[in-house]
Amino acid sequence: MENDRNWAGNYRYSASELHVPENVGQVQELVARGSRMKVLGTRHSFNGIADSTESFLSLEKLNRVTALDHTRNKVTVEAGIRYGELCQYLHSNGYALHNLASLPHITVAGACATATHGSGDLNGNLATAVHALEVVKADGETVVFSREQQDGLIAGAVVGLGGLGVVTKITLDVIPVFQMSQYVYDNLPLVHLKEHFDDIFGSSYSVSLFTDWKKATFNQVWLKRRITDQASAQVEPEFFGATRATAHRHPVPGHTSENCNEQMGIPGPWYERLPHFRMDFTPSAGDELQSEYFVPRQDAYHALCAIDSLREYISPLLYISEVRTISEDDLWMSPCYKQDSVAIHFTWKPNWGAVQQVLPMIEKQLAPFQVRPHWGKLFTMPPARLQSLYEKLPNFQQLLLRCDPQGKFRNAFLNKYIMEN
Repeated sequence: MENDRNWAGNYRYSASELHVPENVGQVQELVARGSRMKVLGTRHSFNGIADSTESFLSLEKLNRVTALDHTRNKVTVEAGIRYGELCQYLHSNGYALHNLASLPHITVAGACATATHGSGDLNGNLATAVHALEVVKADGETVVFSREQQDGLIAGAVVGLGGLGVVTKITLDVIPVFQMSQYVYDNLPLVHLKEHFDDIFGSSYSVSLFTDWKKATFNQVWLKRRITDQASAQVEPEFFGATRATAHRHPVPGHTSENCNEQMGIPGPWYERLPHFRMDFTPSAGDELQSEYFVPRQDAYHALCAIDSLREYISPLLYISEVRTISEDDLWMSPCYKQDSVAIHFTWKPNWGAVQQVLPMIEKQLAPFQVRPHWGKLFTMPPARLQSLYEKLPNFQQLLLRCDPQGKFRNAFLNKYIMEN
């Protein structure tokens, strides 16, 4: 199979064939006659969660908006659509999504299946916008999960980890269009989060802190603010000890900012401010590795201090680390299930041998906080430990068996971390 690696190049897929169906009927036919398969999206997972030993299905041709409900404020899309295309469509029709990830190039279905997120105290992950899903089950038949159904199974299906079948259609909640501005501040001392964590992260619609962990300081603070009809809030030259940037910034020190969305308070549409990177910038294969860990919000400062104690091991291997807040949700396999959370993200240099040695150190330091890893990124946590962190895991296992009794959509990753007890 051509392009047999993920976006970052660190994982080689095992599938021997790739199918590109043009409609749901073809998806049903392929699924019904296949034995082992997975959906291949934009290949932004860093582990084997999306791998298959036999067949891949690409939904790149199922990428249309199929309905926009102005009465109920919902949009229905085919599962192959990427956020970039969807955002432009919504904006031109007066609508927006509540949040976006750092990159706008990923598919809606893939992002929701792995609980991918943006930032913001009041913003749930991207999957929380899902109102309904259409899924082709292992037998080739379709099933719909919806918030309107009384069985509550939609909460298990949304972050489905690719195990239920092929998601072919998604209905999302949308909100009225809005404008945003973005400001960057330099050098926020970690210690200032001890007393001002809520003030810092509550200061804007979306907040990101970046550090290379070379010292106990965040190199940059990115504040993404909604522009209201009232006069814009006064932009101070300092922000809890950080100084307002006088030029555009890239999150990684030394990198050019030309691929980043506008900063310096320049107003723009929501979809050109919520992601860090521009939609017209197509990221090439990323020469990097990624890990991310979620801790309860109330433990965030102590968790960050625990990581700071490892900075001599972390910083030589790191491009950048990002800290964001995510609101709680009711999605069974979401790392933010029933808890407001803080995500601590690591973008590593492509040295898996060395990163593989430091991840257990990070996980040990964060263990007292019931840390949960991102499903689509690199971690070394034992399966039994991971399973113990998800109280709805037995329900999710039952849902998988109901949709896919023979394991057509399960693979080594799902068997190891989800099904094996």
